[in-house]
Formats: sequence, structure tokens, C-alpha cells
Amino acid sequence: MQKNTEKKPCSKTAEDGINNLLLLMDQRGLNTTKQRVNIAKIFFSMVGHHSLEEIYQEVHKKHPSIGQTTVYRTVKLMCDVGLAEELHVGEGFARYEVVTSKQHHDHLVCKECGKTVEFTSPEVEKIQNDLATKNGFVLLDHHHILLGICDDCRKKINFGTLK
Repeated sequence: MQKNTEKKPCSKTAEDGINNLLLLMDQRGLNTTKQRVNIAKIFFSMVGHHSLEEIYQEVHKKHPSIGQTTVYRTVKLMCDVGLAEELHVGEGFARYEVVTSKQHHDHLVCKECGKTVEFTSPEVEKIQNDLATKNGFVLLDHHHILLGICDDCRKKINFGTLK
């Protein structure tokens, strides 16, 4: 499984994420600990989609005293308050990404290496809204995860090329 562990320096997005987390924790009466802040700093600086284990490994490199359970609970807390999103992409475990104010997106995921490509499609958005309306639904949210085999993996396993 290819890890998506590219990191970016602490950016405005990371600072905003930490500030939002602190605000939401305060509003909910939750303890703001140095450990949670350190975990959040690392998580909000990570680019891409990561397993809990990958997030824990990044935290452990800088803060070896922070336990795995604390990392897992903090990531789940960030999901609960809407700052992180849990994605299930058919690997038997979840991946997590930072929720930002950027436009909604969906995902293409390679089942061999885990490569994840984010995409937007006005056509798909229209079709799903039409389907919801036709069936008497008001769409509140959705997640599209399209599973396949990327070009690099197809070449490695002689799966053929796209026509």
C-alpha cells in the first residue's frame, strides 16, 4: 500500500484548523490539552488521505510520549466537530482528510496502491440531485468513492491499458 504522507508546512489552513478545533472544544466544554493541540497541528499539516496508523506514526515521530489511543480519539473528535472526514475506500480501514472550505469533491481510489485522486463533476452533481428529486428526496450530503486500478498499477500487473 502506497502511503500518502506528503506534508506541507504549517499553513493558514492548519492554523485555521487548530483555531477552529480549540473554539469548538471550548464551546462543547471539552478539555484542551497540549497533546490534542500537537496532534491537530500535525494532522492539519498533512496533505491527502491517511489511516489512523499513518497519522499516529507522524505524531509519534515528533511526540513519542503521545499514545495511539489519544491520537485515535483526537482524530475522531475532529470528525465529530466537522474538521476531519472519515473515508472508507474498500481497504478494510478508514482514511481521514482535513475538511476545508474548498469545494465539495469526490474520490477515485486505486485498489492496488491506494493512490487517491480528488475530483469534481458538475454533471455528477446534477445527476444525483435529479435522482434524489425524482425519488422524493432532498439531498443533504453524499460521498462518492470510485474504486479502480490506476495506470501505474495496471502496467505493473499487466492489467492492460485504457482504450
